[in-house]
Amino acid sequence: MTHVFHRNPRQKLPVAVAGQGIELIDSEGRRYLDASGGAAVSCLGHGHPRVIEAIKSQLDTIAYAHTSFFTTEVSETLAETLAQAAPGDLDHVYFVSGGSEAVESALKLARQYFVEAGQPSRRHFIARRQSYHGNTLGALAIGGNAWRREPFLPLLVPAHHVSPCYAYRDQQAGETDAQYAQRLADELEAKILELGPDTVAAFVAETVVGATAGAVPPVGDYLKRIRAVCDKYGVLLILDEVMSGMGRTGFLFACEEDGVVPDIVTIAKGLGAGYQPIGAMLSTRRIYDAIVGGSGFFQHGHTYIGHATACAAALAVQRTIAEDNLLANVLARGEQLRARLREVLGDHPNLGDIRGRGLFVGVEFVADRDSKATLDPALKTHARLKAAAVQNGLLVYPMGGTVDGVHGDHVLFAPPFICTPQDIDRIVERFAAAVQAVLPACVTA
Repeated sequence: MTHVFHRNPRQKLPVAVAGQGIELIDSEGRRYLDASGGAAVSCLGHGHPRVIEAIKSQLDTIAYAHTSFFTTEVSETLAETLAQAAPGDLDHVYFVSGGSEAVESALKLARQYFVEAGQPSRRHFIARRQSYHGNTLGALAIGGNAWRREPFLPLLVPAHHVSPCYAYRDQQAGETDAQYAQRLADELEAKILELGPDTVAAFVAETVVGATAGAVPPVGDYLKRIRAVCDKYGVLLILDEVMSGMGRTGFLFACEEDGVVPDIVTIAKGLGAGYQPIGAMLSTRRIYDAIVGGSGFFQHGHTYIGHATACAAALAVQRTIAEDNLLANVLARGEQLRARLREVLGDHPNLGDIRGRGLFVGVEFVADRDSKATLDPALKTHARLKAAAVQNGLLVYPMGGTVDGVHGDHVLFAPPFICTPQDIDRIVERFAAAVQAVLPACVTA
């Protein structure tokens, strides 16, 4: 009997006892290729000696000091490192313990910014359907995944949602990328006008949509057009890069690829690579100065913000990514992963779409390729694919409800940045075997 309140108490889990490189090992000696990095977390794999040494060294000096009394050298150095790497003037960093906290912090900062700036009527947040921004009540409130939100709706602050940028499903026949992006920008503008431009605080979006829809990238200059709409009405742009940031797409900040600088960006998973719990929110100088020049106090905080040991781990992770030139490997291995998936599964009748950026790749499955009709949700195809992959010694991150929170199945890949070409081939080979077991059809070896 376990006394742990597991997230799925009916499920019996294997016991992880070790991790080596891109593999995890359970108590029975079985080895698993970690092709999703947990939930896009373990970007340096497991047991990385440089990160482990940094944690041990920090523990020998100071593990933790409450930020109402002290700052620490390691948190100052990590903040400077991130500020120098971030686009534009995103140069002030607020450390937290994970992605949900980062998003919660961003929402509260956006609201306080407008209060400090003499615009207290700005209270509305707009996000996108089929988005996910975390599991705290504030982050869940702006999230657009109906299934995750439904049980808690009476507790959630009202938020507003517009269409996602989901080209595979929503781009119309004959519609160019530019036309599609403009249609979505027009929809956002219409929503702002409907609510009243002086009442809208921020638009929140994942730069590349993660778990709920499976690595859906923006189309063309979508984010530039969104940025222009926000600027027109004085609305803040908050980009959620908790999953897609910190190198996952081949850029340290995913929005760099789109040439867009948000007012606030949130990061987490790849920041510390799972070696310690850590996340962060970066804001522009304008927002920071408004707080400093106003009340002088950000009315927010958690016990473990700026945790010295977590910052030491994250600093070692970020230095390793830079010094080992891992972003180049992310781009190369990501191209290889998508290409191999297309080679092996491209003719499968249930293969709908293969998409993503860098080592952030989604595979969407359908009942019919021509109509894009979804598989019956009762079949729980995503869960069956996960189970079959585990049997083949492969860990992937599947999700159901891809289209609307109920219908649709996809599998997310987010393997470590240290993957070799041989690792990618092994991942695809094992995944193809899992697909063949669940959805029997022609699979090209």
